[in-house]
Amino acid sequence: MADAIKVLLVDDHQVVRRGLRTFLEVQDDIEVVGEAADGAEGVQRAEELRPDVVLMDVKMPGMDGVEALRRLRELDNPARVLIVTSFTEQRTVVPALRAGAAGYVYKDVDPDALAGAIRSVHAGHILLQPEVAGALLSQEETNSGQGRGGSLTEREREVLGLIADGRSNREIARALVLSEKTVKTHVSNILMKLDLADRTQAALWAVRHGVAR
Repeated sequence: MADAIKVLLVDDHQVVRRGLRTFLEVQDDIEVVGEAADGAEGVQRAEELRPDVVLMDVKMPGMDGVEALRRLRELDNPARVLIVTSFTEQRTVVPALRAGAAGYVYKDVDPDALAGAIRSVHAGHILLQPEVAGALLSQEETNSGQGRGGSLTEREREVLGLIADGRSNREIARALVLSEKTVKTHVSNILMKLDLADRTQAALWAVRHGVAR
């Protein structure tokens, strides 16, 4: 499965990991490459295995999912992290997204929807529910990126608008008839100019400042 999406499971409940592995291993395009029982082990395994996607529980003993996310970002680990949470833990989703998560799913998610979510974040999309987007926006500092939008070129503003639409680099490249490498350069320039950490923050900035369509 050379082209399969490599997934790491991070959850402190073995029965949950076993259930996830059982389902995901029957997907032709997804390969479970490892498991971890807490955040610290998850960070270590992510560095060793270099998965494409990490399926991460939020509440775990020792290092929780949010702190593990921060460590992965500090280490510049390229894995996309999909947070697993419950409705009662929704308040923990905002810190997780701010720490760099690509999105989240609820623990009672339909198995096919879970596979779809993994494919989506692997493709570069951001899974953001409207109510959580609102909470993120309300928590953003008023001056975050304020006044810097004028430094963006017209092409960068086009790219930013498509990021806010949840498009992957490949999809942006097709829409604007650019190479994927050029799109990556534009995304890097956008993050640098707006002093933002990742695509999630860029999408939120676009919504706040009227760049999103």
